[in-house]
Amino acid sequence: MKLDCYKLHEYVPDLIPARPRRDWMDQFTDRHPYRCLPLTMANSTGWEIVCQTGLTIEWDGGPRAENIKITADEDWPPVENVADSHFREGVLTFHTGYLFRTPPGWGVWVQGPPNAPKDGIYPLSGLVETDWLPFPFTMNWRFTRPCKVRFEKREAFAFLNLIEHNRMEEVQPMLHMLDEHADLKAEYEEWAKSRGNFIQRLGAGDEGALREKWQRHYMRGQKTSGEAVNTHVTKRKMKVPKPATK
Repeated sequence: MKLDCYKLHEYVPDLIPARPRRDWMDQFTDRHPYRCLPLTMANSTGWEIVCQTGLTIEWDGGPRAENIKITADEDWPPVENVADSHFREGVLTFHTGYLFRTPPGWGVWVQGPPNAPKDGIYPLSGLVETDWLPFPFTMNWRFTRPCKVRFEKREAFAFLNLIEHNRMEEVQPMLHMLDEHADLKAEYEEWAKSRGNFIQRLGAGDEGALREKWQRHYMRGQKTSGEAVNTHVTKRKMKVPKPATK
């Protein structure tokens, strides 16, 4: 399985493995959000395209391309090759600089970096059929109000993941009553009892609970009974792009 990344020119932005850390998560007391494994796994499952230069972008609320002013910190590459307002109406367009090619049936899901809110502007998501597309796609952000925003150098403006999208329509969601599945219900009730007991102990100032701070079943890949789950993953290290061999 591979993702072919064809550079359109030599000064394309860097494509790097996704990074798990977020500034707002670092700023929490005890870096509490990192206890949520689904957050960090989402942060790091994919690849980022990062800014070649710092950008200051201001939208005055108007509908035309010239209503968005883009100023780069550096003269090279030309700012119009980095970002512009292709769609107008308060939409900022980044140029990825790559033509991507995936195996048949697979596409690229492009979005903003997960769990990285940015005040005043919102990343738009796209699902691109990169198994046949002979031209590049762009990454777009829409202003939520007239304001000035900042993208720092090396900040991710696009996040890529792969999806076998043609098979999604084969997936049939099935609705069940938990009462009809005794084993699963028993596991759930065991967890609920454990969770309630821990919260009660924590609220009462129990030394053991205070020392433990939070339950780690999911982080450890364990059911409440202590049974280990052998498919559990706590860290993801995506492959670094490398030159293709001829």
